[in-house]
Amino acid sequence: VRISNRELPPFWGAGSRFAIASFLLFATARVKGIALPRGKALLGASIYGVLGFGASYAFAYWGLVQVQAGFASVIMSLVPLLTLLFAVIHGLESFRWRGLAGAMLSLSGIALVFREQLHLAAPLLSLFAMVAAAISVAETNIVVKKFPKSHPVVTNAVAMAVGSAMLLTISAVMNEPHIIPTAFSTWVAFTYLVFIGSIALFALFLFVLMRWTASATSYQFVLSPLVTVPVAALLVYEKVSPVFALGAFLVLVGVYVGVLYSPKKKS
Repeated sequence: VRISNRELPPFWGAGSRFAIASFLLFATARVKGIALPRGKALLGASIYGVLGFGASYAFAYWGLVQVQAGFASVIMSLVPLLTLLFAVIHGLESFRWRGLAGAMLSLSGIALVFREQLHLAAPLLSLFAMVAAAISVAETNIVVKKFPKSHPVVTNAVAMAVGSAMLLTISAVMNEPHIIPTAFSTWVAFTYLVFIGSIALFALFLFVLMRWTASATSYQFVLSPLVTVPVAALLVYEKVSPVFALGAFLVLVGVYVGVLYSPKKKS
């Protein structure tokens, strides 16, 4: 996304990405004869689109214009804790004191990472945009669990269509130029985002979410900084300071304590 944002305006880049992915998914559903969701399943897919593609990616793409990818991945690693909190609020899962302890640890790490980013002159609104993206993703995990299941292909097709419509509307309101990329690196990044980062990723996401709890599915985000930070350092030359590393470590420890650690019961 950081590479895509170098040439494409954020909302235009996100909206066109999901519009193409949605078209390809609808075409796949037509060829394979997969029925479109109806009734509550259609409503669930639409809300999934509003939160999971519209809101979350509007915040994420806009934030990543100014914010480092490593910071964004650390913030997104909070999704398991946020999902656990929202699952308790929605009555899907029970409250755990370890979740509160993990949240406090993670917040201390977030404070360090925020301070580091502000020192690097990252706009405060961009930093909070990434937090808003994480909140939207966490709520998406809950919403999908509360509605009837439908095939991942058509669920994502509908959701991405709704999300792309939101993003392209925002793009039009913001008077973004609707350009076709010319740089080779932009085309590589955009192609990756359509096929791997959209179609494959979210098919796997729904596959897992239909079989695990919402909070368990969100564990994937804990792995994100372990990949994003070194790759961002390699591809876009982001530096990892000791303060940033300590903050990221505290966030990951907090998530581990809050949602991953399970003490062995005494026999």
